[in-house]
Amino acid sequence: MTEIASTGQLRASLVRWALVLVPGINVLGILSARISFSGDQNPWFATLVKPAIYPPPIAFPIVWTALYVLMGVALAMVVSARRAPGRGLAVAAFIVHLAANMAWSPLFFGLHSITGALADAVAMALTLMVAMALFARVRPVAAWLLVPYLGWVLFACVLNAQVLQANPAADGQRDAAVLRIKL
Repeated sequence: MTEIASTGQLRASLVRWALVLVPGINVLGILSARISFSGDQNPWFATLVKPAIYPPPIAFPIVWTALYVLMGVALAMVVSARRAPGRGLAVAAFIVHLAANMAWSPLFFGLHSITGALADAVAMALTLMVAMALFARVRPVAAWLLVPYLGWVLFACVLNAQVLQANPAADGQRDAAVLRIKL
């Protein structure tokens, strides 16, 4: 088949992909956070000394939701670019990056591995840069949509390192006691 899709067909494909990928990526982020009991309500995390650059807790769900929307739209732009050279490799690189993203909360909040989470955050930054470079070859705007996310990931690396520096004894610390109430 040698027909070229119309502008309307291409736009419809992008919208369909975005309608799947934007909520899908948000749901994955929520699941990762929930299974690891992430956030200020985590008893282990509540005991940690927070660095001066630690944002207000409400910033995290707001920022992550916005970033997951941008990630979903960027991925939809690349996925909908049928027959574009490098499309498959760009999507594969993004999936590898997304796996690193989803691993951070379980590492940090679930396993209390501040060092492991820092290594994962660095891997997130590197894999994101690779995915962005590959996205730029397929759809340059898709790569630009990920710039705020890269800024946040780099900030997260610094924040994670400062948490480790302020709490070296908490790295890998298992809960000493768990209160269980049977009803």
